[in-house]
Amino acid sequence: MKTILIVDDEEKIREVLASYLSHAGYQTLEAATGKEAIEAQRNQSVDLVILDLMLPDRSGEEVCQEIRRQSAVPILMLTAKVEEQHRIEGLSIGADDYVIKPFSPREIVARVQAILRRSGEDLLAERISFQDGELIVDTGAKTVYKQGDPIHLTPIEYRLVQILARNPKRSFSREELVEKLFGFDYSGDTRTIDQHMKNLRNKVESDPKNPLYFKTVFGFGYRFDGEKS
Repeated sequence: MKTILIVDDEEKIREVLASYLSHAGYQTLEAATGKEAIEAQRNQSVDLVILDLMLPDRSGEEVCQEIRRQSAVPILMLTAKVEEQHRIEGLSIGADDYVIKPFSPREIVARVQAILRRSGEDLLAERISFQDGELIVDTGAKTVYKQGDPIHLTPIEYRLVQILARNPKRSFSREELVEKLFGFDYSGDTRTIDQHMKNLRNKVESDPKNPLYFKTVFGFGYRFDGEKS
């Protein structure tokens, strides 16, 4: 049974989400502050974090960054900030998805199910090497290696590598990538793919502004240019 950590300073929200998630077959943990959230994630086995951005002791963004330094656990942000820039900032620091308040508890359950389904899938069935071993995608370990060293990727970034590396030289539109990463019912901006790609390049590419692997197809989307070895 998967365990979901619900981080929100409003007890009623925690109770409602815990009830809906429990009925959907999940175990839940609760935290009312950023400190409690970090301690729970560190000391408990957590499969996904639902994280409100407005916490009493520190910002949700700070909590997200701290969790990311420790773990690649999927993070679903809850935010009352509707501006696109705030959502992009959340994705840039490691969130996998976001929901704008007010929200339906059923939507949260659906998002949780979709994120866990994506993070548990393998699109590649083997260890694949590119550029004479410079870049390796190991689906058994769910890890990407650069020059022999593991790269710390978020679940969304890892999935993005899998999707593109499975089809070298094939161009994917932003809409295709959104569908594969977030599902058919995703209602957010397709440009969120650009932020995830920026994060991925910063981790994988030696020169992110002149990428070797993850190329932009201008006006369309992205493709993977690595040569198998």
